[in-house]
Amino acid sequence: MVSVTANQIVGVDVGGTFTDLVLINQQTKEVRLAKVPSTIDNQAFGVLNALLEADVDLATVALIIHGTTTTTNAVLERKLSKTGLITTRGFRDVLELGRRTRPQAYGMKGEFVPIISRDLRIEVTERMDASGAVVTSLDEAEVADAARKLLAVGCESVVIHFLHPYANPAHEQRAHEIVTDIWPNTYVTMGHTLLSESREFERGVTAAVNASVQPLLERYIKRLTDELGQNGYAGDVLVMNGNGGMVSSKFVAREAAKTVMSGPASGVMAAAYTGRAAGIENLITYDMGGTSTDVALIRNAQPSVSNEIEIEYAMPIHVPMVDVRTVGAGGGSIARVNSAGLLEVGPESAGANPGPICYGNGGTRPTISDANLVLQRLDPGKLKSVEAGVSINTVTDLFESEIGKPLQLGAVEAAAAVIKVANTKMAGAIRKVSISLGADPRDFSLFAFGGAGPLHAAALARELGIPQILIPCRPGITNALGCVVADLRQDFVNGINAPLDSADMDRVHSIFAKQMTDGAAVLERQNIPLKRITHTFSVDMQFVGQTHLLTVPLDTATPDRESLRKLFEGVYYDRFRVELAEIKANLVNVKTSVIGERETLDLSKLIDPSGRKASISDAQTGVRNVYFDGGWQQTPIYWRDHLPEQFTIDGPAIVEQMDTTILIEPDDQARSDAHGNILITVGAPS
Repeated sequence: MVSVTANQIVGVDVGGTFTDLVLINQQTKEVRLAKVPSTIDNQAFGVLNALLEADVDLATVALIIHGTTTTTNAVLERKLSKTGLITTRGFRDVLELGRRTRPQAYGMKGEFVPIISRDLRIEVTERMDASGAVVTSLDEAEVADAARKLLAVGCESVVIHFLHPYANPAHEQRAHEIVTDIWPNTYVTMGHTLLSESREFERGVTAAVNASVQPLLERYIKRLTDELGQNGYAGDVLVMNGNGGMVSSKFVAREAAKTVMSGPASGVMAAAYTGRAAGIENLITYDMGGTSTDVALIRNAQPSVSNEIEIEYAMPIHVPMVDVRTVGAGGGSIARVNSAGLLEVGPESAGANPGPICYGNGGTRPTISDANLVLQRLDPGKLKSVEAGVSINTVTDLFESEIGKPLQLGAVEAAAAVIKVANTKMAGAIRKVSISLGADPRDFSLFAFGGAGPLHAAALARELGIPQILIPCRPGITNALGCVVADLRQDFVNGINAPLDSADMDRVHSIFAKQMTDGAAVLERQNIPLKRITHTFSVDMQFVGQTHLLTVPLDTATPDRESLRKLFEGVYYDRFRVELAEIKANLVNVKTSVIGERETLDLSKLIDPSGRKASISDAQTGVRNVYFDGGWQQTPIYWRDHLPEQFTIDGPAIVEQMDTTILIEPDDQARSDAHGNILITVGAPS
């Protein structure tokens, strides 16, 4: 077994525009970084290109950890494997009926296409009741016939989804045995193994997502591991899950749905790790990349994890994932004036190819990055992926014709309007993870990362009243860094769905015990050295008659009834500021997270100390006229790798580095901390 602390550890994250890599050598303290365009058709090529750019000798690498958008993109773009469903007679339309909601809050129509089409959903005779008692026995011949029919029409994977398997999984398990004997591959998913709780719609969609992305993920991982092996890599590849933990590539396809939101989760884990080291444990993470912006909430150094995520309308994936909210506003988001004469920004993106106009790769449509260039917040000579330089005049002329003329604005005013609209969209996403959940943004610091995040962070913080911004050493590769620092993690959810007054507390305690045992067994199979195993316990509860759930954290695996009641009432009051003493509580789910903690990594050398200069003036590379709030201001430009260990900079100023550009606005003040981060105080006095 390869030691995790030996030689080199590589974290690599594939985004919609760039593939980022960080290599840390624990023995020599060497750090290598790479940022290359993503190869959308085959993400493995982008990973290999990043390894090549960083000059990595794979034979000396102990471990590779990978965050991927393979499953997320497949679901959002509906580029899925052909999948069939075998379900309880009378219930094949559950996936399509869903909940009584609409794609648009207002209007008389909307579109929704279920993952599995109706002709591929086959009913069989069987029925359990909600207590787990058999109402109608399973017709095994019908199950076998259904499997053969789905194979005959070209299904590659299949879901077995019956009523109430969380209470008694016997029928699903027997159907799985029958189908497995017939099915030519391992892509057979039982709904209860991913989500052992009530709500057949959510359970069915989660299972359908898992089955439809299994073949895609397994083929991609196989291509990647084969290529790495041919180039000398002998270790395992760990894949980030959406819950912020990791799983071995050998097992990841079994529960492929858990890798949805893999990439965004890794950035949140890096933010928690960095904030904890810096002594700032309450953070709103703000990750603005080339295609989209992801935001999340961290309280007490712990990211918010939810099993109630809906990644798009009628697409609930109810496995625990870091609660990340995404909006279509990234550096490559395209700006346009619509037929009503209104300015829109995103969600359509120029992506990695051709990219924004300023990349010089053939892009012709104005983007957020181009707007920042027009305002001289970006230096065209330092943009990644630029092959043929494009002058500011060229971009300015296009802004004037495409955006300014329809809005009766000059090019500069049009660019400023694009930035304003984009910032408004991103501020809305931050409100969703803070104000809408009862958290005051003023009680948090804004953790800004991604290639474009530090350019917009000050404006967003000012909009939301956030007093401080934390910008890590390497904002543009923070997601890759998250892969390096994240622990292994397994989350378990089992349904109870009983009034608290009558719930069997012995059963609750036994479920917690089994979840701990099962989690330890999964971690053991992955054969990765761990420092220790820890557990977090919680339950989902609601008041009887209500539909929304609240997660109640526990400090023990053997809670008593009265303590659960008091804890739930406290959580409910904190969320809604109301007491409902006359309504009874309902215990819905029992949840355990089993966390395998890896050895702590030294991140102090992400910026090479030997490159630092003795003074601020030595780190200054020039002065540029930059547009702020209706006017141009002379603005000093600094190179971050040259800044001294301790410094203070009054805005306006720009700090450039390999992976991002940091904008310090007028009236703000930036300073360094002992860990190499930059802390910006918003509205600091001169």
